[in-house]
Amino acid sequence: MTKLTNRTVAATRPRDRDVFVWDDELPGFGLRVKPSGVKSYVIQYRNRHNDSRRITIGRHGVIGPEKARRKAKKMLADVQDGADPATERKDDREAPTVAELAEKYLREHAAPHKKPRSVEEDQRLLRLHVLPALGRKKVAGITRADITGLHHAMRDTPGAANRTLALLSKMMNLAEKWGLRPDGSNPCRHVDKYPERKMERFLSVDELGSLGAVLAEAERTATELPSVIAAVRLLMFTGARLGEILNLEWSHVDFERSCLRLPESKTGAKVIHLNAPALEVLNGIERDGSPWVIAGRDPDKPLVNLRKPWHRIRKAAGLDNVRLHDLRHSFASVGAAGGLSLPMIGALLGHTQAATTQRYAHLAADPLKQAADMIGERIRAAINGKSGEVVPLDRPKDNVS
Repeated sequence: MTKLTNRTVAATRPRDRDVFVWDDELPGFGLRVKPSGVKSYVIQYRNRHNDSRRITIGRHGVIGPEKARRKAKKMLADVQDGADPATERKDDREAPTVAELAEKYLREHAAPHKKPRSVEEDQRLLRLHVLPALGRKKVAGITRADITGLHHAMRDTPGAANRTLALLSKMMNLAEKWGLRPDGSNPCRHVDKYPERKMERFLSVDELGSLGAVLAEAERTATELPSVIAAVRLLMFTGARLGEILNLEWSHVDFERSCLRLPESKTGAKVIHLNAPALEVLNGIERDGSPWVIAGRDPDKPLVNLRKPWHRIRKAAGLDNVRLHDLRHSFASVGAAGGLSLPMIGALLGHTQAATTQRYAHLAADPLKQAADMIGERIRAAINGKSGEVVPLDRPKDNVS
């Protein structure tokens, strides 16, 4: 009667083909010795379809016969309950990794459903953060601890950390939809986002004047491309997003009705109303047969970005901490300080959510505060008996029929 022990294993010699020694105490548990001399513990069984299966438990030397026996006993018991360890191991081996899920996500979800700029941002987050940390892990094996660990590692850049978390959550939801994870198993659930400080920089009247002077000088000396200067001015006068201006085509400009008709934007199709200064900028741009309003050096292509020229322009204007997007905030702040309602500002900016415009609420209240201060001063003067200091409010003139 053969029982696999260290002595039995040591006594079994390699031959010119695989040698098997089966344990009589635990049927299905055995030792395989390859011609190379490598010895491994195996189990052999029939699954519920009566197909013969053999699976390696571990290599002798890494695992001993008693530990191999315990593992074999458990696996063979699972077989009795309907499990198929060989198939499950094959499935695990072939299960997609996070890197493979990322490719499927970009190909089947991002590319068809998201705007090119958003796809580029997803690709950047995947390349810089997700794939280095999780790319080789199996999708089915990703845990909340994996997600929390990556999110925590990015704590110094909370905005990027939160965008990465949102991207992973979407990918894991799709993994459930595609049958790569069980339903309701998204490991991103209950991982709290970091608080983010909203970047809200509004240019003062003096700062707008300084920026205007720098643009005029750059135009006079031709130190910047005319398209660069026109783009910055349009951003100032329209409150449009950078991508909306850089991707603007002449076919989108409706001079007759003084507006831009964008077929798509961050919030879908959009109309941007043009004021007189914006129309003046547009009328001053030489078309040269280009379909693009803001053409690059090659007139058949739009200007790609304003990063480098903007850094030069803002430095010359003493606005080192100002982003291009802050010109959009400044457009809104001027309107708010001028007494425009938040819904009106939101409509001008193309906001689809009222909450997005709410950041300008304190600015919209400034004119009201000034009015309240004026009324308060007049009332105080009246009750102090200084009626001579009270300036009467202008009364509307009676209509003359």
